[in-house]
Amino acid sequence: MDNEDEFRVTYKGEDGPGKGKHIVFIATDHEYRGEETLPALARILAKRYGFTCTVVWALDDNGNIFPGGSNLKGLDVLKVADLMVIFTRFANFEDKQMQYIDDYLHNGGPVVGLRTSTHAFKNADNPNWGHYDYKYEGEKKAWHGGFGEVVLGETWVGHYGKNHQQASKLILEETNKEHPILLGVNSAWAQCGGYNAYPQGKDLKFLARGRVLNGMTPDAAPDTTKEELPVAWARTYQLESGRPGRAFTTTHGASEDILSEGFRRMLINACLWGLEMEKDIKADNPIDFVGGFEPTTFNFEGYQKNVKPSDLEGWESVIMPRK
Repeated sequence: MDNEDEFRVTYKGEDGPGKGKHIVFIATDHEYRGEETLPALARILAKRYGFTCTVVWALDDNGNIFPGGSNLKGLDVLKVADLMVIFTRFANFEDKQMQYIDDYLHNGGPVVGLRTSTHAFKNADNPNWGHYDYKYEGEKKAWHGGFGEVVLGETWVGHYGKNHQQASKLILEETNKEHPILLGVNSAWAQCGGYNAYPQGKDLKFLARGRVLNGMTPDAAPDTTKEELPVAWARTYQLESGRPGRAFTTTHGASEDILSEGFRRMLINACLWGLEMEKDIKADNPIDFVGGFEPTTFNFEGYQKNVKPSDLEGWESVIMPRK
């Protein structure tokens, strides 16, 4: 497949504070249905805020969306991007696509990273881009911990709590409750389980910690044996010889997580904050879904088969169509 447009869909907003700005979403994780989360967010930001939003997926040999795959093309759109939203896991993209990402990061472009993006890349054998690997400890000391640690502030450490059995309630960080990303955020929770996370970085602001629950509903009793670890934070990143940029990270983000209005609002706010559009963040900003959103419960191999990016074009197509 040589047509890069087959890997992506663009939603063009018409009016709003985001008019004239372009957001690029990169979606390929194996388990958490990021291929559904990102187009849903893209539509909201395009339709309700006026952004141009391009979603790029990994595809199989038949041109169908293949979550967790590394056959992903079309990232040349990052050359005109104002924000990159990434939801990948253990990716090993070809050199040309990695160069687009690297150029974007050296320019200090803002980043929003969801869930498995702390371990976005598993490409240690790539002689040009192995330093992006989530376990990188090579001679480039500034890159230890790979993309996750260098850009987002944390790499993969491990699960915290029982995934698929213990949901998480987001407890807003008391000292940072006035942060723009948290404006209007109430009762946020996530169905995917917690991660061990101990983020670090310049200007780091913890925004929320995860209260592990003994069940998969927001009213489940808390697991009192679990410490409340960071699940959302904001920071400044800067590559060697690069410009500084804003980064927001959450260790949640499965497709069913964004059914939580509080969690979804936090992500929309994070995108606006990354774009330095704090003045446009309001507690009652619209966050309603655009078109049909029917999320798939996260699990390995549980993605919707035989879906092409073109099936998700327009405002009214269902995310994700069952075939």
